[in-house]
Amino acid sequence: MPLSARARIEVFLPDSPRPAYQDLLVGLEREFSYVFGGCSTLRGFKGSYLARNGDIIRDCINLVFTDAPFGLDEHLDVLARYADEIRNAAEIALDE
Repeated sequence: MPLSARARIEVFLPDSPRPAYQDLLVGLEREFSYVFGGCSTLRGFKGSYLARNGDIIRDCINLVFTDAPFGLDEHLDVLARYADEIRNAAEIALDE
């Protein structure tokens, strides 16, 4: 399957020195490598998000991503469940 037809999973994670964030980054790299055969991590991006109080917060982020060996259209339900599991694991790991 051509790379352009594959589903991509991306996780944007704050670039925090807190151990929980560093452990999660390593855990995501390990997870994606075992499940999909590899991943890439890009560090030091600048990002922003809208805080609950309406302020725009600028932040440094890391991006971990992997390409699934199948298309999004045919496996949307499986990928959605997997993304939910990754999100839940991240919330638990970061206690947020």
